[in-house]
Amino acid sequence: MSRIGKKPINIVSGVKVTVDGQTVKVEGPKGRLERTINDQIEVKMAADQVIMTPRSEPSGSALQGLSRTLVSNMVDGVTKGFTRVLEINGVGYRAELKGSTLNLSLGYSHPVEYPLPQGITAEVDTKANRITVSGIDKELVGATAAKIRSFRRPEPYKGKGIKYAEERILRKAGKTGKK
Repeated sequence: MSRIGKKPINIVSGVKVTVDGQTVKVEGPKGRLERTINDQIEVKMAADQVIMTPRSEPSGSALQGLSRTLVSNMVDGVTKGFTRVLEINGVGYRAELKGSTLNLSLGYSHPVEYPLPQGITAEVDTKANRITVSGIDKELVGATAAKIRSFRRPEPYKGKGIKYAEERILRKAGKTGKK
């Protein structure tokens, strides 16, 4: 059995959780999220807690921890929200936000225009060359940050490209064999 899956999810004040069969709806100060949980997991409400229990033992317990974490992230998202910070490194590489479209100059012959998905906001710090992606859906925030990073992944020789703020690029010596 999953240790994480057994823990109940505490519902914070100001958050309303509704369980309708396998659909869990969470409303809070930052917005509203909805997710359908797998049929092998039973979702129950008890006082101000949400409890996940497996219906079938081998495969249900494998999904118990995942389901609990997904619902817990929904509760955290509508209360605090999630952010992901990206850094742009390289001469002439820059980002600009026009409405809900992110314009990136990444050394290509053309600018890369990326329309942000609904529910995602971005802030561009031009002095530090940072992009802060934020939203209430953790999965969507991570997918958006990964998509932006995929336009120009950091290369190992000079470190040019878009990387996560906490990411460390392993550098290579190159042809000259610098020591």
